[in-house]
Amino acid sequence: MEFVRINHIEDPLFADMHGLMGRIFPAEEVLSFDLWKEPLEDPGIRVFVAVHEGKVVGATEYRYYEDDNVAMTDFTIIGEPGLGIGAFLAQQRQLDLQQVASKAGKELFGMFAEIYDPYRIEHHEFGGIKPMDPFVRREVLSHLGYRKLDFPYIHPSWNNDGEAVSELDFCFLAYDPATQSLPGSLIEKFLRRYYAVLAQKPEAWEQMVTQVGQRSQVSLLPL
Repeated sequence: MEFVRINHIEDPLFADMHGLMGRIFPAEEVLSFDLWKEPLEDPGIRVFVAVHEGKVVGATEYRYYEDDNVAMTDFTIIGEPGLGIGAFLAQQRQLDLQQVASKAGKELFGMFAEIYDPYRIEHHEFGGIKPMDPFVRREVLSHLGYRKLDFPYIHPSWNNDGEAVSELDFCFLAYDPATQSLPGSLIEKFLRRYYAVLAQKPEAWEQMVTQVGQRSQVSLLPL
């Protein structure tokens, strides 16, 4: 299996990846094809696909913010069961991020992720791919060390229509197990920067981000 970076929208592998996203994720979670041009060309956004026998069978997008020494897992897609795609993507992503942080003279502090709460998202089948089932994904991410941040989370729809999307938790993987909380100011800064690409954001999101930014520390809780 190959771990291949995609840097432009004309790459044939990107069309395969975007089609896979449309089969796996709900519509409001998928950025439209044309709007991917700038993110793919942004050196800070890292999009890789898992290619097996010439076919895109998985994908992951993530980014690293050197100033705060944190990363964000935008998504991980497993397109077929029984190939070890999830483990392959997680391992390759971790190696890549460690190299990126090392070039900046740092050891990666941790990684954010949005994780579906399976008790609120049971109706979604995620393309019928069982490894993408919310219960399975949440348990795997818990085993990897992710914990949820203690505040009610919503995010703006990627349809850029100003709708609020719930049914997720905002989580963090801290590489130092002694880390039990994060500064609210770090969370606010991250979310405002991360969602700056969306012009239409719900008022409920604005209130949530402002409120969490006013907290000195936000606890990390078990998933």
